Amino acid sequence: MFWTECKDLQEDLVCMRRDLHKIPELGTNLPKTQAYIIAKLEEYGIPYKLNKGDSGLVATIKGKKNGKVIALRADMDALPIQEENAVDYVSTHDGCMHACGHDAHITMLLGAAKVLNAHKSKLSGEVRLLFQTGEEICKGAKVLVAEGAMEGVDAVFGTHIGSIIDRTIPQGKFIICPGPVMASFDRFIIKVKGIGCHGSTPEKGVDPVNIAAHIVIALEAVNAREFNACVPVVLTIGMIKGGYAYNAIPSEVLIEGTTRTFDDDVRKKVAQRIGEISQMTAAAFGGSVEFEMDWGAPPVVNVPEMAKFAAECAAEVVGVDNIITSRPSPNMAGEDFAYLLAEAPGAFMFLSSANPAKGSDIPHHNPKFKVDEDVLWMGSAAFVNLAEKFLQ
Repeated sequence: MFWTECKDLQEDLVCMRRDLHKIPELGTNLPKTQAYIIAKLEEYGIPYKLNKGDSGLVATIKGKKNGKVIALRADMDALPIQEENAVDYVSTHDGCMHACGHDAHITMLLGAAKVLNAHKSKLSGEVRLLFQTGEEICKGAKVLVAEGAMEGVDAVFGTHIGSIIDRTIPQGKFIICPGPVMASFDRFIIKVKGIGCHGSTPEKGVDPVNIAAHIVIALEAVNAREFNACVPVVLTIGMIKGGYAYNAIPSEVLIEGTTRTFDDDVRKKVAQRIGEISQMTAAAFGGSVEFEMDWGAPPVVNVPEMAKFAAECAAEVVGVDNIITSRPSPNMAGEDFAYLLAEAPGAFMFLSSANPAKGSDIPHHNPKFKVDEDVLWMGSAAFVNLAEKFLQ
């Protein structure tokens, strides 16, 4: 059992995670993060190939004999959030933070890589390590697929750390469920067009602020009144921008939001209704709308057999009492890991690091988000055990 060696890496894993936490980067251009990963792979003696389309990279550990191929994935990008944690490893990049745990994901995969590479002569087959950019903007997984990272892969696995499933689940527990585990996630953009004028004479213009307000209220009825209450649908407006002076009516207001579903027909219907309601509401007040749907990723659906296999491997690491294999409902967050599952069977796992005593039960995408670093070795160990058993 190679995974037991991950316990001895815990101190190194904490150091790596804190190094990465200091240098968060956004989107698909992550030069510092990429350089850090390269340095570790070269230290371990693991060959790698850089992506052409972004800062992602794919490392390969080949066993002594030919066999199956297992892919293990970690996302690398951060969020445009100003960190508010008072720690000595706080982000050094203004307005940027690892507020979703991707620094921990990289760390856990690097830890697994070190152990697996040390035992590669005992493996039959190949471990492919996928370091992916742009998960937060749903771009990186597509680049990996387009550049051939999933060619020949027999199974793919990923892990998400934190309290994303349920902040009441104690740290050290794996949540590995069959079937749908995360929703599709898409972004919509509504540009409300009016006619700007002085605030004292609104009758001379067309007020896009007023139109935007009515659109927001109208869209709230979509999931409440147009879909069966038993069908999971989320429609959230997260951003409204408009105006430049308190006494002026602007010419344009921007609305952006996200939708989450588990059914493709529902996904398309929600998008259709957002466009129709926005356009008709604007027209009623004499304005117009430019509507765009930025399609993200489909739902993350774990193959039952792969979820069962992953749960068994993780149970050997943390004990069967620390494995959760069913939940009342899937998570409405999204993940472009779905694109990797479209190429090969696999499962997406969750590792809780929620610990109120350490303040690590704060929600993801929060400026005070933390992880309980005590679980880092567990994530590495689960990856190692998955690879070892899959390639036996």
